[in-house]
Amino acid sequence: MKAEIIAVGTELLLGQIVNTNAQALSLKLAELGIDVYFQTVVGDNAARLKQAIEIGRSRADLLVFTGGLGPTQDDLTKDVLADYLGRKLIMHEPSMEAIRHLFSSRGMDMVESNRRQAHMLEDSFPLENTTGLAVGNALEQDGTLYVLLPGPPREMIPMLEGPAQDWLRSMLGEERPLYSRLLKFAGIGESNLEAKLLDLIEGQNDPTLAPYAKEGEVSIRVSTKASTVQEAEERIQKAVDLISERVGEHLYAQKDIPIEEEIVHLLRASRRRLASAESCSGGLFAELVTNVPGSSGEFVGGVVTYTNAMKHQLLGIPMSQLEGDGAPGAISESTAVLMAENVRSICDADFGVSLTGVAGPAESEGKPVGLVYFAIAERDKETVVYKVQMSGGRSMIRLRAVKAALYRLWQALRA
Repeated sequence: MKAEIIAVGTELLLGQIVNTNAQALSLKLAELGIDVYFQTVVGDNAARLKQAIEIGRSRADLLVFTGGLGPTQDDLTKDVLADYLGRKLIMHEPSMEAIRHLFSSRGMDMVESNRRQAHMLEDSFPLENTTGLAVGNALEQDGTLYVLLPGPPREMIPMLEGPAQDWLRSMLGEERPLYSRLLKFAGIGESNLEAKLLDLIEGQNDPTLAPYAKEGEVSIRVSTKASTVQEAEERIQKAVDLISERVGEHLYAQKDIPIEEEIVHLLRASRRRLASAESCSGGLFAELVTNVPGSSGEFVGGVVTYTNAMKHQLLGIPMSQLEGDGAPGAISESTAVLMAENVRSICDADFGVSLTGVAGPAESEGKPVGLVYFAIAERDKETVVYKVQMSGGRSMIRLRAVKAALYRLWQALRA
């Protein structure tokens, strides 16, 4: 079954709110085995909404609407669809009673326009709204399914997860649900990952492989439609095994978590602790790690030693290392090593991670923007230091450097 999502609301077109409903709907429809081929956003205009319905019917079996079910005159979805399908609008009495009760319990007079929220298309299935007032609708006509949901996510999501999902399941018949697994990679770019898996991606049939990328991490979703969970898992696992043979050294999780969360899990499992010393990253490493709930048991603490004076005072790095003729400088391999080793020792941690470099906008110590050194000091092991040259703006360089350090720490934890 092919679906189109039609989001109704001029505020979406103006950028006043973000259409988060589309993501929730796409995920749920995929789970039901329904393919979303198109997403449309249309303003509060009857003629343009009617045109969107006409186009949607020509290319989809299911149209899912969000928005336009409220009490005001610009809430047009039910009116336009009723007119388009040649159906009357009738009152859904349970919803009308809930509206009356709400106003009565608050000691307020009900504005007549609120009756619009209890309207539904005749001969349609009402979708109860447990968190708001506007009743949803579901119906079938001439081989096309229509589902009307409210716009506010706090109302849309419960309706989708409850009665709308149940109604769709009842209409699907033998449609097989979609099963998928998300593979998360670090330490490799999207283009390099694709190059290593190109034959699998180009030759895909079932399961399908879909790469996604964001800064510092790449994902591949492995998906299949199957009659049972066991059948789906067997197919997915075969694909995962092939992928792991080629790029397993970058595959840090088989679920949607950031690499810092997996690092906290590994630290916890091995009863080891982490500390950090940062310069150019300005505390971003510590921020990402401490964003993981419960990380206080694994992350001892960190320092942001932005100036040479603080590197000397807090980490005990000699000024002769940082400044003067012949000094390596703050942005150097040897300083990164001292920062990692000293913060590990001071905090009595099992791992110390350091980052020092040039985030920009100008060069520093005669060294180019984007040059970063980071080191990993592990108890009773030789410290390892890495030199990277990052591209992008200031914020991007900081994030990419931190993600690179997290990847190398993940490797050390697995060794």
